[in-house]
Amino acid sequence: MLTEKLNWRYATKKMDPAKAVPQDKVDRILKAVQLAPTSSGLQPFEVIVVTNPEVKAKLRAVAFDQAQITDGSHVLVFAAWDNYTAERIDAVVAQTAAERGASETLTGYYERLKATYLPRPPEVNFEHAARQAYIAFGMALTAAAFEGVDSTPMEGFDPAQVDDILDLRARGLRSVTLLPLGYRATEGDWLLGAKKVRRPLDAMVSEVA
Repeated sequence: MLTEKLNWRYATKKMDPAKAVPQDKVDRILKAVQLAPTSSGLQPFEVIVVTNPEVKAKLRAVAFDQAQITDGSHVLVFAAWDNYTAERIDAVVAQTAAERGASETLTGYYERLKATYLPRPPEVNFEHAARQAYIAFGMALTAAAFEGVDSTPMEGFDPAQVDDILDLRARGLRSVTLLPLGYRATEGDWLLGAKKVRRPLDAMVSEVA
């Protein structure tokens, strides 16, 4: 069951550098990212998969020396669009029309969307795109757990320096989150085996009937 997998996962603090995640598992995690829902289907983000040891070492240096970045076999960098543009939205329209067929409804919807998004400040649009990236980020965490792959969600890094290391600004992207993938070490992880602590449902969920 999915809930069993979610109970199994935790933010792994120490990964075993001798164990690499098989490519087929990484591919399925990325497929879950691709299938994640996003506002208006824009998918305004990209994922950079980093396996190069030198690049991972650079990322670790700007992420508070978190060892999972270099001990894990893969690091997924979720990077959101820095802004919405007519070209980016039109590309989504063109793909949708090619796969579903063109229609006045399709064109009209995205023209109204452009009228809303394009006049907004770039920072407002980036924050909106970043929230869409977080949806996919959550899907990646869940998919990793389903695959029996350990992961560590990270916001603890310097985004500007990550952007520089990966040359993201030149691609119209800004880093949002990091997700190292690997396998938990049997020793040295203070969180390994600890009881999962979550607020009770009745403190989190209320009903309006």
